[in-house]
Amino acid sequence: MPKMKTRSGAKKRFHVKKSGQVKFGKAFGKHLFTHAKSQKTKRDHRGTGHLKDMDAKKVRLELFPNGAN
Repeated sequence: MPKMKTRSGAKKRFHVKKSGQVKFGKAFGKHLFTHAKSQKTKRDHRGTGHLKDMDAKKVRLELFPNGAN
């Protein structure tokens, strides 16, 4: 039987923590912060976040078939 492979895209985008929470990088925060965005938008899109429980379960079960990290 062939090996089950981890989804490479998910491996690069998500990190499953010891507590079971899934950490991800927030979108829209790479460039264009010099103009046309409010301070609130800049602040909210900074850094990382955690997925909701339902989405985290999907990531753990479907995207990491061999278990998380």
